[in-house]
Amino acid sequence: MVGYKTSLNMKTRYLLGLTVLLFTTAICAAFSLTGNNDFDLAMQQVMLRKIGHEVLLYSGDSTSRVLPVKKIAENEYQIRFENEFAFEPGSLVKIISRSLAKDKLARSYIVNVLKCEGKDVVFGYMIAGNKRDNIVACAGRRQPKSCYLINLKFEGEGVTAAQKGYLFGGLPLLAFIGLMVSQSVKTRKNKITATSAGADVDSFKLGNTIFDPGKRQIIAAGVTTALTVKENKLLLIFARSPNVIIERGRLQKEIWEDEGVIVGRSLDMFISKLRKKLENDLSIQLTNIHGKGYKLEIDGN
Repeated sequence: MVGYKTSLNMKTRYLLGLTVLLFTTAICAAFSLTGNNDFDLAMQQVMLRKIGHEVLLYSGDSTSRVLPVKKIAENEYQIRFENEFAFEPGSLVKIISRSLAKDKLARSYIVNVLKCEGKDVVFGYMIAGNKRDNIVACAGRRQPKSCYLINLKFEGEGVTAAQKGYLFGGLPLLAFIGLMVSQSVKTRKNKITATSAGADVDSFKLGNTIFDPGKRQIIAAGVTTALTVKENKLLLIFARSPNVIIERGRLQKEIWEDEGVIVGRSLDMFISKLRKKLENDLSIQLTNIHGKGYKLEIDGN
């Protein structure tokens, strides 16, 4: 019995480990789908330089350079300029909005225009995925020529649509694997339960009845009667100790210990069923010893 339980535990751990491995692999695969995102982010930085270029053109500067775009935080970039320039906030909003209109990574973003010295914010606004949530203030006040920095912060994407699709698409497969694991463990446990009651045990001669625990059956007066798993375990206990009182507590523990819940009436019910299956042999009798337990009485023993 110990060997069977050990085998079951090893099997359960193996299948559980396999399920966890498959689930982890699915998550890793989902979050490794970043090739297109890397390309989109690179394209986004090109778009940011284009914004800087158009801002300078609008201010009348067609010769000075837009310095390399600087990443200052996650999803936040800074457009820097070689020379000073003036800008009109409303036009800046239009330039940025037009440039990012086709950028699927820039549906929601915040723009802040800062002074190069002191980093004071001279103008800022927010564009949200829902236009009703847009915040654009002081758009009509022209800003004088000075050294400016334009910071753009994009809303974090978190788990991308592709990754969500990959994960949720794989959930049915993982659920199926989990079901197969559960079914396999349950089948394995049932096989162990079915065989443990009479594994490697020879047949017993009880009065005029032959009891074969391996086949879970009794033969009396030429009639073969099948036994359930619990009936087989009960009769095996009695067969090993004929004409001996077996306490109720011992029977309950040995028959129901793996199920976690012991119901007193369950024992009485199975005793009654087993007694009925033994009634073809008048030389044996399953007797209730009040207040103590049960005894398998066999004539001549």
